Amino acid sequence: MQRTIKHHQPLSVWSFGLLLFAASTAIAASPEHQERHFAVKGHPVVVLQNIVNGRIEVKSSKNPEVVVSSTSIADKVAIDIEQVGDRIDISASSLSSSPLPHEVEANFQLTVPEQTELQLKTQTGLIYVEQVTGDMKLESVAGDVHLKEVSGYIIVKTTGGSLVCTLCSGKLEFTSISGGAQVLQPSLTNVNLMTTSGNILYDGDFIRTGIYTMRSGKGLVEVRFSGNDSFDLNARTNLGVVDNQAAAFLKPDTHASRHSAARYAHSLFGTVGQGLAKVELSSYSGTIRILKRN
Repeated sequence: MQRTIKHHQPLSVWSFGLLLFAASTAIAASPEHQERHFAVKGHPVVVLQNIVNGRIEVKSSKNPEVVVSSTSIADKVAIDIEQVGDRIDISASSLSSSPLPHEVEANFQLTVPEQTELQLKTQTGLIYVEQVTGDMKLESVAGDVHLKEVSGYIIVKTTGGSLVCTLCSGKLEFTSISGGAQVLQPSLTNVNLMTTSGNILYDGDFIRTGIYTMRSGKGLVEVRFSGNDSFDLNARTNLGVVDNQAAAFLKPDTHASRHSAARYAHSLFGTVGQGLAKVELSSYSGTIRILKRN
């Protein structure tokens, strides 16, 4: 019997080809870093529309310039930057009609003058802003928003992302479907926090003459105040519970009208100090908790 001998191409050739293909793919998919500088005057405006995924980080400096650093895969993402006077327009978009989520990502690091107006939008990445004193509108679908030592008229909108605002001052508006909000050590004169199912925590002082409104459909709304605060409290929930852990500090309310309380099964009205600020808390089925910080 004769054996049929099959001749195979040497494995080394195939291995070399596979290695070459893998190397070329890795090179093509390697992240590309870019950095551009733009001289500005006065109070510049930065508009960033990140249509793809990615993180946006903004910090301030004393220099009269906007520095835009970006990292992305060149053949997957197109980044366009344009300066119009003291406004910097930045956009990141996908170059593929059906990209994989992890392939389409653009991360940005911005350095701006302290007094800069920001309009930032991304899909799933974190938005982080530190020590910027200017009006800002920040939007994210699923990414969180973290703010530290910022000041101005601050608007934050998310679908599922949460907000953490530390040492913020000025005015704050937050709206979300399932994201929560934490406001820590603020100096805010006007606060409006609204979420459908997320939790809300306000831990800080209430500025005199300030107005503070916090609403959650079914999440926890918790307020922690100090002994030096002065505010009128109006807390209402339909199917939830009002957990008053500060009964010793709440006096009977002499300012607020009670005509709207009939719509709610559980309500709490009271005054801390002279009642100079106005605090309104509401939830449909969640818990409202009021307590004094130690």
